[in-house]
Amino acid sequence: MGKRWKVREPDPVLQKALAASLNISPLTSQILINRGISDLDQAGRFLSSTLSDLRSPLDMKGMKEGVERIVKALHKKEKIAIFGDYDVDGITATSILLLFLTAVGGDVIYYIPERLKEGYGLNPDAIKKLSEKGVTLLITVDCGISNNNEVRLARELGMDVIITDHHEVPDDIPPAYAVINPKQPGCPFPFKHLAGVGVAFNMIISLRAALRDEGFRKGRELPNLKEYLDLVALGTIADVVPLVDENRIFVKYGLSELANSNKPGIIALKEVSGLKDNVISTDIVGYRLAPRINAAGRVGKGEDGVRLLTSTNYAEAMDIAKLLDEGNKERQGLEEVILTEARDMIESQPSMKGRRSIVLASEGWHPGVIGIVASRIAEMYYRPTVLIAVREGIGKGSARSIHSFSLYDGLKECSVLLETFGGHEYAAGLSLKAENIERFREEFELVASKTLSDKDMIPELEIDAIMELKEITEKVISELESLAPFGKDNSEPLLCSTGVGVAECRVIGNNHLKLKVRQDKTVRDAIGFGMGNLDIYNGISMDTAYIPQINLWNGGKSIQLKLKDIKICE
Repeated sequence: MGKRWKVREPDPVLQKALAASLNISPLTSQILINRGISDLDQAGRFLSSTLSDLRSPLDMKGMKEGVERIVKALHKKEKIAIFGDYDVDGITATSILLLFLTAVGGDVIYYIPERLKEGYGLNPDAIKKLSEKGVTLLITVDCGISNNNEVRLARELGMDVIITDHHEVPDDIPPAYAVINPKQPGCPFPFKHLAGVGVAFNMIISLRAALRDEGFRKGRELPNLKEYLDLVALGTIADVVPLVDENRIFVKYGLSELANSNKPGIIALKEVSGLKDNVISTDIVGYRLAPRINAAGRVGKGEDGVRLLTSTNYAEAMDIAKLLDEGNKERQGLEEVILTEARDMIESQPSMKGRRSIVLASEGWHPGVIGIVASRIAEMYYRPTVLIAVREGIGKGSARSIHSFSLYDGLKECSVLLETFGGHEYAAGLSLKAENIERFREEFELVASKTLSDKDMIPELEIDAIMELKEITEKVISELESLAPFGKDNSEPLLCSTGVGVAECRVIGNNHLKLKVRQDKTVRDAIGFGMGNLDIYNGISMDTAYIPQINLWNGGKSIQLKLKDIKICE
């Protein structure tokens, strides 16, 4: 699919001011400007942010009340239950809260619902089971904000409920003892895009401070919260929230903790993922570590992920890690089958070409895998995508979106046809009766059609700056790496060089395009992953969009351009 190239307009005056004040290059200055950082103090904090730059969690609405209730439960030796979601965000949030409450002497258990049997969020049967175990305080992580009836049931059974969540807030907020969600109305906490594990970690920061101030554990040290940042980073990256502000600080320091973690579960997870050194990036987390934990909730039991991350025994952790690795292989196989079937459905229906959305359903699809496939379909066809797995007359769906369409708002407009739904702008879940799928397909298409223009349906490639090849030096690349960690809303710097000639061209590995490109007297290596089928040959001239990087290979070091798109010059 062709992409629209949008080159960001440079701001030479502000570039020069930031460059002079911060001793950085004009290119790095411009990229900061492109990321919405135009204030000198803001830019300085971005480049050298520390844990002390985190805001006070007590600024979050409901935090004071929630923390006071947990302290009371600890004093009275109440049985506390943590109820988490079965994805990486929920599993890591459950794990850090379990580790902390256990360390401070809490009588605590946890509950991760089974995706296929119980679905997302609180459910009546689970609440009844927890009540029978004597639970009087129920804390949700990464879920709960849409569970009005279930919270009422918990209260009827004698449980106080503290909701910690980050999903969009419905009009009717559950009547919990405390609701901690930065998106709720009236919450003064300025950063609204924490992952579920980020909200839970903020609660732990407040809880630790409260326990310290009252001398709760005289003579004994409270847990060092920095040691939890490996799990906070893991969940934050996996949930694809914006890597700016609080999230960027969590991930920046969390990646270092991940690289050097002494948790048996993390060590075992890295081993089964084939990681042999201590270099951990957001890509490694997103594509190698997180999928194995996600496999627990998708094709196995989410509680296996918590067992892994909280294990204190290496042999036990390795057994669990191997189990998750096998689950991940099973997940990959299911994913490929569903992807092939979904693409066949799309390609076999000529009417799909004119539609603004994709809604597909099948009785043969595994509900735990359709979310991943929905992401791939949305990326391939660049349309809001909903995949629905149908079982016993009920469809459970996963939805993924594109830049210009809010899934949560779109589903809200179709809510009369849905049994349940929840999520946020780019990812959501839903359930509906099978008999309503066709009506939902048409209603969702109407919403997408009135929201999306023709222009919105073409993916946009936002280019930070036009550069000459000779300007791409090791020093420049090293400075750009200071903007890491990269992720949503802080993407790797994308540059463009125009009129570049192809000096050498070959296809290597699994259909990868390997080039030497020339501009005047400067020659650079370039690689386009999966671009081997493009009609590129020696001597042609092209414009290139790329991410500059240092390639380390066989002890050598060279500049390499990771191609993102190519346009052949006329």
